[in-house]
This record gives sequence, C-alpha cells and structure tokens, in this order.
Amino acid sequence: MKIALLSDTHGWLDDRLLTLMQDADEIWHAGDIGSVAVIDDLQNLPGKLRVVHGNIDSQTIRTMTPADEVFTVAGARVLLTHIAGTPPRYNSRVKQLLAKHRPNILVCGHSHILKVMPDKVNNLLFINPGACGNHGFHKMRTFITFHVTSGQPHDMQVIELGKRGKLA
Repeated sequence: MKIALLSDTHGWLDDRLLTLMQDADEIWHAGDIGSVAVIDDLQNLPGKLRVVHGNIDSQTIRTMTPADEVFTVAGARVLLTHIAGTPPRYNSRVKQLLAKHRPNILVCGHSHILKVMPDKVNNLLFINPGACGNHGFHKMRTFITFHVTSGQPHDMQVIELGKRGKLA
C-alpha cells in the first residue's frame, strides 16, 4: 500500500503534487488545509483521502473533517492529527489518544518541521512531513511517500518541492 503524506498546505497546492500522488493508494493530509479547494483537488485523485483539520482551518473545513482520525491500513494502526508535539513531549490530548488507541504510526503536522523518528517509549513511528504549502516559516516545501506492508512502513521518501515562496 503506497501512502502520500502532506501537511500545512495553507490553501495552496503545488500542481506537481497532483501528478506525484497519482499512484498513491491513500493520501493523508495532516491539517492546516486552508481551503475547501485543496480538499476538492485531493478528492479528485485516485487514492483514498484521509484528512484532519488544523488550527488555521475555517469552520467550514472543520465541519467537513475530524480533528483526529484513527484507522488501520495494511496492518498498521495510525493516528492522524494536526498538533501532537514531538517524542516524548506530546500534548496531553495526544498522550490520551496514544494510550487509548496504541497506534504503530503517529502522523502530525503543525510545526512545518520535517521529522521522522522512532518513539521507543510508545513503540511507534512518529512522522511529520513538514509543510508543502507556500505560507509559513519553513524554507523548503516537503511531503513524504512510503509503503506499508504487514503493518510496517518502508521505502520512505522525502520529496522536496522547492523553496517556500518560489514556484518551481
């Protein structure tokens, strides 16, 4: 199962993403979508869309999307949320979700900082794809693709889309 993971589009979606995500089985957006048009564009891709709202999202987007999503894909239990913190300093809400759902993978956005690391305390893989939008303090726009087989993520790739504020 191929996953395309993005976050923090802030209302802008690089056209190259639409091409790069064509072969994804699932597309996960970790919040701060910024516009319903971004959701519409992602829903037009062949892969199943899973999306949570972030702190900048409008009430319209918040009614369309959950704050958190917990699901199983190819044997991996996933918690998708926008604001989590980083291992081991998660916010109290995420600590409760981790204790309740025991995911193998925790995906979040918000910080605009690309980070993939094991959390040995909670026995999971922490993934923040950085930000692929054109607004924020990040320097490089990024997203991640990877595969999940028998509950294990593998073949992870970070794709750089160019510097923030510059269109390739």
